[in-house]
Amino acid sequence: MGKQAKVRIFSALEVANICGVVNQTAINWIKNGHLNAFTTPGGQYRIYAENLLGFLTDRGMRVPAEVEEVANHEKNRLLIVEDDENLSNMLRAVIAQRLPEIEIIQAMDGFEAGKTLATQAPSTVLLDMNLPGIDGHRLIKNIRSDESLRESRVIAMSGIEDEVASREEILREGADVFFEKPVDLEMLVSVVEEFSKGGPRVK
Repeated sequence: MGKQAKVRIFSALEVANICGVVNQTAINWIKNGHLNAFTTPGGQYRIYAENLLGFLTDRGMRVPAEVEEVANHEKNRLLIVEDDENLSNMLRAVIAQRLPEIEIIQAMDGFEAGKTLATQAPSTVLLDMNLPGIDGHRLIKNIRSDESLRESRVIAMSGIEDEVASREEILREGADVFFEKPVDLEMLVSVVEEFSKGGPRVK
């Protein structure tokens, strides 16, 4: 089990207070697609700090120190989804040693990954495609259909035989990068580092 970090999530009312508007205005921003948000089971809107920061910055609005600090921290959150515990721990150790500023979370199957994606908002997902239960293909689809995860980068990994055909399929599904197992660790660390700095997606 990976560690579960606390994620700062803002309500529509908190966003309204930060921006100096009434609550309904913040809700309208969300409904009109200007501000990315997700909905709680009770029907309330919630906004990740990174999405709020982008909204405020794009419009030249004042950014509170709390929002900027939390959002910048969330930009360096990596979720490793790999059911081979030894490989998962090795990947974590290598990345943590080379990139100590990145917070690393682990999930050992697709179900755990789904819960973590919903609560932790990782900026980058290192995803094994061949998972028991909910596989990598389903997880990519879920990530790409979730507005609150729209900016998350997906690094797919697989040891499948028909590497070329499968690579193209996985990239079409929404992965940003594909690595064939055994993974080139130097290249992987470079890609994770580039994504953590907001670098362009590389296919």
